[in-house]
This record gives sequence, C-alpha cells and structure tokens, in this order.
Amino acid sequence: MNTSRIALCLLAASIASTAGAADLPKRKSGLWEIRTQMSGMPAGMPGQGPIQMCIDQNSDNMTQDSSAPGEKPDCPVMQVKPGVGKMTIHSVCRHNGTTATTDAEITGDFNRSYRSDMITRFSPPQDGMKEMKMVQEARWLGPCQAGQKAGDIIMPGMGKYNMQEMMKDPQMRELMKRQQQAR
Repeated sequence: MNTSRIALCLLAASIASTAGAADLPKRKSGLWEIRTQMSGMPAGMPGQGPIQMCIDQNSDNMTQDSSAPGEKPDCPVMQVKPGVGKMTIHSVCRHNGTTATTDAEITGDFNRSYRSDMITRFSPPQDGMKEMKMVQEARWLGPCQAGQKAGDIIMPGMGKYNMQEMMKDPQMRELMKRQQQAR
C-alpha cells in the first residue's frame, strides 16, 4: 500500500472521527472543501492543504461510519449536546489499554459551512502522544464538478481517490478501523 493512500485514509478517518459515533446532521450533497490542522502532523506530508470531497448522503454516511462491519468501539461515555448553531461532544473510548477522552465543539451548519475544534487526551499516551488537537473548517462549494462522483476526494499533490472504492480494500478497512478506535 503506498504512502499517499495511507495518508488519504488517515485523513478521511480524522474527518470522520470529529464526532465519532455521534449522529451528526448530514452535510448538503455536493462539493465540500475541508481544511484540517492537526497537532503532531509532520510538515511536508503529502496531501497537506485543503481537500475537496464530492458527497451525497450515502457517501456522507460511509465517511461518518469508518469502523469495520461488526466492530463497535468500546466507548462507555458518548455525550452529544445539540444547540442552536452548535453541537458539543464528549466521549471516552478504550482501545488496546489506552483511554481516549475527546471533547469537540462543532459550530455552523451542514449546508454552507462548519468548524470543528477537537482535543483528544490519551491515558496512558498512545505511541508517545499524550494529546492530539484538530481543527477542521469546511465549506460547501456547490454541485460536484463534471466527472466527479460521490465519494471522490481530491487532495493536493495526491490526485483523486474514491473513498467508496477504497473502503472495499480490506487493508484500508483495517487501517480506518484502527485509526477510528485510536480516537
């Protein structure tokens, strides 16, 4: 599996993990631009910069549920508090002896734009990481462009991939599952 596909898979998992198992409102179908900043990401990693995602309701459902079939993360705490123009999420999940406590706030709407601020703390540290911070800003650009289909992700320097097709690859499913459980 090449590095570009792994980076794409991990980025898609980070997008999906903003709310974990929470029931997020569905994004408006069409072309979305998403900017993600994560602490601990190495500089110069392929695919840095805004990505574009062509989504419909089916591909949005798939992006939000990146766990493998039959896999349920061990998350004894999952609190979702919707508000006007804002949603807060608090979760506690366990995986491989590490407890990940995540607090996220999502502001905006899922028709034009939204912002997600998330912090995850690991106890004990996971792969030497005590905490991870992630900020995502997304905006709707309009209908998907000619030649694009639902699930297409366009990343700077990496080209276009289709998440729905990649998710059929058993190696990608396993990588996404591990990334999601780590959050």
